[in-house]
Parts: sequence; structure tokens; C-alpha cells
Amino acid sequence: MTTKTRVTLACALSAAALLTGVAAPAATAAPAGHHHGHPARAIPFTAAEVTAQDDGTYEVTWKAPSVREVAVRANGRTVATGGSTGKVTVSGLPVADRQWFDLVPDRGERLRLADRLIALDGTVNFRDAGGYRTEDGQWVRMGAVYRTDSLDRLTDADLAKLKRLGISVDYDLRTASERASAPDRVPAGARYVVADVLGADSPVFALPTTAAEAGQMMIDGEKTMVSGENAKAAYSTVFSGLVRDADGVLYHCTAGKDRTGWASAALLTALGVPRETVMADYLASNEYRAEANAAALAAMPVAQAAVYKPMLDVRAEYLDSGFAEVEDAYGSFARYERKALGLDAREVRRLKADLLVG
Repeated sequence: MTTKTRVTLACALSAAALLTGVAAPAATAAPAGHHHGHPARAIPFTAAEVTAQDDGTYEVTWKAPSVREVAVRANGRTVATGGSTGKVTVSGLPVADRQWFDLVPDRGERLRLADRLIALDGTVNFRDAGGYRTEDGQWVRMGAVYRTDSLDRLTDADLAKLKRLGISVDYDLRTASERASAPDRVPAGARYVVADVLGADSPVFALPTTAAEAGQMMIDGEKTMVSGENAKAAYSTVFSGLVRDADGVLYHCTAGKDRTGWASAALLTALGVPRETVMADYLASNEYRAEANAAALAAMPVAQAAVYKPMLDVRAEYLDSGFAEVEDAYGSFARYERKALGLDAREVRRLKADLLVG
């Protein structure tokens, strides 16, 4: 830990990730197709998820109370069937960059899903921002928008995989010092855009000496991501880009959990995803970063690790403080969209038309 007595929020948000070097599982090889249709019929699924298992199999779960039968299709063939509620394990599929599944009900529109995590050698928290159900029963399309941690450790194989997945623009939410010390590697042909959330805005805190102080620093830092001038400009850059073309977009910071976490929370909320789902997506960074975080903490003295852990975590009270700041500073999320993100009603409708299915 540094001996300096003051620390900027940017340092706090990035230092933890810079200590970690645990890689994600190895990348797979073959490309998978995407479904970009916007079906007119309702999607009857109230819950559904695909989870890749360590043994190469896939667990597919769903709930669709209004249907009698659901066929699970992969690579053009039916690999499992079930009733209105199902949980199946699918094995024997060919190796692919991403394995896509179509959940086809006997009435209503199909739902296309893949595992949320993108397995790369050089990241641990690269995942699809979609695959969630909205309040009104639509679903956020997968295979369009991605969120991730730092990209400086991507291998050539990772870059090739991201090119096959169609990554076309990379929004870097980090500060100038972070970008200089760990510059992004991006796929050939992808556009690189700096959208520095903290910049010169980064508030200066006393270096925390207790876990409670560290947690409070994260809570206060979340508010800066909502109402800081740099943050408003940065997130406006990201959202205006999403409105123009949401396909093949990724945004990231260093750990992929705080600045990136607010970007995803704001996007999912704008699309109509319920708060509890938004929170679950935010907290998932604890799962995806568990091994890397444990390695970082294990390298510290016990007392120091106890102070540092709140800065490695994502916690419900952190995100809650961001939404509380939205209410305090803007009065409503709709006003935050207009005043901070620069999105008018027409642009929000366009975003929904592009990213929602069903």
C-alpha cells in the first residue's frame, strides 16, 4: 500500500485490479451466429439462462408459465425438450466461440441466449450486457453490447475471437494514467474511444485506515459517477454511441465493476430492466472476480487485506448510493437520462427498439 496520505478515487478503483493477474478460461475457436431479428410476437419466458459448465456442458433453465412445451435448439437441431419449467444439461456440442441456444415455445416467440461470460485468456470479467427480461416482458438482446475489465492483457487469440464476435467499438472509461500504464489491445478494425469517467474530477479522499472508511469511500465514489462533470460527459459519449449503433459495443474500466458497473446499471434501467435484476448483474462481478480478488488479498498482510477488501468488492450499498444520487440530483431516472446522459425520449425509444426483442 502506498505511504501517501491522500488517494484519488481513480487510484482506489484501479489499484485493486492492477494487483491481480488471474486469467479467465482459455478461449474457444469457432464463431457462432447471432440473431438480430425483432419479433412481433410476445416472448413467453419469464426467466431463462444459459450457463457453461467447467466440463464443457451447458445448463439451460427457463420458466414459461403460459406454454406447454419448450424445445431447446443449438446449431440448427433440437438438443432437449421440456415443459413450462425446465432445467436441462446439454453435452456433446462442437467447440465454438459462443454456444447459442434457441428456446422455442409451442406458442409465442423464441428466445436466443448464450452464456453471459466471454471466456478469454486476458480478462476475468468480460460478459454480455444482455439476456435480461424487462418489466414489460421484453428481453435485452444478447450479442450486441459487452462490458469488461481491462483489455491490456488480451492475447492474439483473444483479439481474433473478439473480431469474430463483431466487436467494433471500445469505450475506455479509465483515467489517463490508467490508459498509459495499461493500454488497451483492441481487435483489428475496432474503433477506440476515450470516455474518461473520473479524469480531473476524481475526488481526493484520505487513504482509508479501516474497512468502514474504505466502504464509505466507494459509496461516495459512486455518487461522483452519477453527478460528476467528467462522468456525465463520459457516459453521454457511450450512450450517444449506443443510440447510433449498439451492435459490437464494449465499455470497460480496470476491474470492470465500478465505472463499468454504473454504465450497465444505467443502460439496463433505461431499457426497463427491474432494479433487482440490475443489482444482480452489478453484484455478479463478485463472482467473476472472486479468484482474482482472493489472490490480491492473499498477497497482503491480514490487517491490510481487511481494509482493502471493500475496494475490491461490489456491494449493494455502492450501487444503491448511485441510484440515490440520481434521485437527489435529478429527481428521477428519466431526468437523469435527459440532463446527464443527453438522451431525449426519441433516443431512448431508438435504444429500446435496437436492443429489446419480444
